[in-house]
Amino acid sequence: MKSPGALEPHTTQPEVPGVRPPAPHASKYPELEDDGKGGNRYWWVWLLIFIGIGYGCYRLYDYENTQKADMAKKKMGAMRPRSIPVGVAAAHTGNMPVYLEGLGTVTPFNTVTVKTRVDGQLISVNFREGQFVQKGDLLAQVDPRPFQVALDQANGNLAQAKGTLAKDQASLRDAEVNYQRYQELYNSKIIAKQQLDTQQAAVGQGQGVIAADQAAIEAAQAAINNAKLNLTYTKITAPISGRIGLRQVDAGNMIHASDTNGLATIAQLQPISVLFSLPEEQLPSVLQKLRGSAKLPTEAFDREQRKKLADGTLLTVDNQIDPTTGTSRLKAVFPNKDYSLFPNQFVNVRMLLNTQRNATVVPAVAIQRGPTGTFVYLVQDDSTVTVRPVKLGISEGNDVVIDDGLKPGDQVVVDGAEKLTEGMSVKVSQASSGRQGRRGNSQ
Repeated sequence: MKSPGALEPHTTQPEVPGVRPPAPHASKYPELEDDGKGGNRYWWVWLLIFIGIGYGCYRLYDYENTQKADMAKKKMGAMRPRSIPVGVAAAHTGNMPVYLEGLGTVTPFNTVTVKTRVDGQLISVNFREGQFVQKGDLLAQVDPRPFQVALDQANGNLAQAKGTLAKDQASLRDAEVNYQRYQELYNSKIIAKQQLDTQQAAVGQGQGVIAADQAAIEAAQAAINNAKLNLTYTKITAPISGRIGLRQVDAGNMIHASDTNGLATIAQLQPISVLFSLPEEQLPSVLQKLRGSAKLPTEAFDREQRKKLADGTLLTVDNQIDPTTGTSRLKAVFPNKDYSLFPNQFVNVRMLLNTQRNATVVPAVAIQRGPTGTFVYLVQDDSTVTVRPVKLGISEGNDVVIDDGLKPGDQVVVDGAEKLTEGMSVKVSQASSGRQGRRGNSQ
């Protein structure tokens, strides 16, 4: 047994020719450092590995930077103001009519209450309620027999008066002949002067009787005329042409000239009038037109001002202003050929006073109102909008006249203005633009 501290000599095993002994603890990876010539042979492998790692880190860094840039662009795009779609219309030059408007009531041009002019029994009614009658048409008849009797009696009185006149004329002629005889006898001094004077008085008395007879004849003739007139009044005729209303009295009743209601009323509907009011500050311009003999066209519309009922002309203006309302009443006349206007109908009256020519006109929806007054959003050449203050003129329908602030051809926003502010970018909607363009062309 050998001691542990003893050193044994190194024994070299004999080499077998053609066989290389295996290296102790052989590694599958190449050694980085080797004192021999074989270790420096694999340095380029590690270099490729480090280059691959560096390139991967660079690609990862570039990808992250690209993602951050995209996110920043999206965020900036969201914060950047977008172009708002709007509808626009072009201001154009046109003629704008100047209308005066007022509330009115249709009034028959003439209204007549049909009454009897004689007392008697109503024996017939010859009209239908609501019928259109012509002047002179027979409407009703009163019993004519009492008036025929009065006429016959008047004729008899006339004949009697004429007979009395003939008798008295004969007496007068006899008195005149005797007076001539008495004159001859008096001249021959056969009779006294008293007899001649008595005969002269008889002649004068006869002349007085003749005058009384003639007056009696005239009275009898007047009685005949009155009886004929009363007999004519028994036929109640239409005093005007128009539409007759409801019947107030039936046949068989006694009617009197003093009755308040009468038989019925007739309203003249062709032509027909409309009474309407205008403020007193508008009255001078109307009076100036009337003094120049101008005929002002007048239109009547229904209560909702949607349908035009009739066309007419202004007739006159009242002679005073109502101090309680500060308005004056005007009267217009309408032919009313189609009977579209009816008595006591409420209408809206529009009267053409003048026409403003070559005015700058825009749609009324383009007008905006703010603390500083009225303005519009004007679309500029760079597709941005600016606030443009405007001075409004007259308006008619959906259009308004711009007295100051715009010129023909300016594009104003008519749709989407509630989203706009000064300097915002806009995008003109093709549909809205086309619609407004057609409207502008039609005007």
